[in-house]
Amino acid sequence: MIPDPIAAAHFLNSHLANAGVEAQLIDPLTDPSWDVQIASHPESSFFHTSAWAKVLCRTYGHHPAYLQIVKEGELVALLPVMEVRSSLTPRRGVSLPFTDLCEPLLFNGGTFDLVCDRLREHGRTRKWKYFEIRGGAPADEVRSSVAFYGHRLDLRGGVEQVFSGFDSSARRAVRKGERSGLTVEVSRTEEAVQQFYRLHARTRRRHGVPPQPLSFFLSIYREIIESGSGFVVLAYRSAQPVAGAIFFEFCGRAIYKFGASDESLQALRGNNFVMSHGIRHLAENGAESLHFGRTSCSNEGLRRFKRSWGAAEGTCNYFKFDLDSGKWETARDNASGFHTALFSRLPLAVNRLAGSILYSHLD
Repeated sequence: MIPDPIAAAHFLNSHLANAGVEAQLIDPLTDPSWDVQIASHPESSFFHTSAWAKVLCRTYGHHPAYLQIVKEGELVALLPVMEVRSSLTPRRGVSLPFTDLCEPLLFNGGTFDLVCDRLREHGRTRKWKYFEIRGGAPADEVRSSVAFYGHRLDLRGGVEQVFSGFDSSARRAVRKGERSGLTVEVSRTEEAVQQFYRLHARTRRRHGVPPQPLSFFLSIYREIIESGSGFVVLAYRSAQPVAGAIFFEFCGRAIYKFGASDESLQALRGNNFVMSHGIRHLAENGAESLHFGRTSCSNEGLRRFKRSWGAAEGTCNYFKFDLDSGKWETARDNASGFHTALFSRLPLAVNRLAGSILYSHLD
């Protein structure tokens, strides 16, 4: 699916031979070496994997341009990139669409600047308007386009030590769920994904954004959950789903990707109940860490929720380079605005239809 791979590789390398640098485009959908290489890096995450690439390509039709840079015969950098093409939005390269964080994986001799040099060259051949990198640490003169909070929980101490780090507010919420008679199920079934999606669609409407299409979650089931690289946690009151969460895992590093709940039953603290059991399941099964994904700097409630589990707080910086102007651009967090008021008022069926139409044009 990589467009014009021979021509692209020739251009990428034509200016670099004297420096002993070779840049190649890898198709993670067909080349098994990609996952082997990223597994050797301590900062790789599930979002770097071929499974996530398959979900994005097969749901939205994006084209992979996964970059491998070799210097003097040694691997120095890896970066997943999707080329996003749309009749409504400019062609661009994004690392990666619908992904919280996907920093360049740098090995000995690799730098953020080197990766960006290769992306600039490839982007110009592909006529991108811009490229965006979600995560990483560039030189000081490069400012982020937008920043988010990120939270990571160390699970290596085992269940008891991890649970001892929970805030009192989290402990109270979990006890409230227990007293309310909630039960929990950790599952890898398609039915669990379908149940989660119904909660997800309602939650997204409440937040004023359309839900991703059902096909996206069915791809997640087929490519990730069914193979054992992810799972769903659902909390029930009797037989009624109250809250749910979806987790991904790669090389012992887990990611909390999606959460949803029934707003009419929020007093039962289903979100807290689900999260505590997701953490327990990961810790009991040897996971080393859990990343909670990105959090808008304006969303103080979600920030408190993630910190309440004892997670260390950091910053997730995004970097956007405009190829027309040749400058690093600033952007804004679109977590709220006119669109949130609109979508929160639309009927659920209309919201779902909007999501199925719009997301292939977005990133």
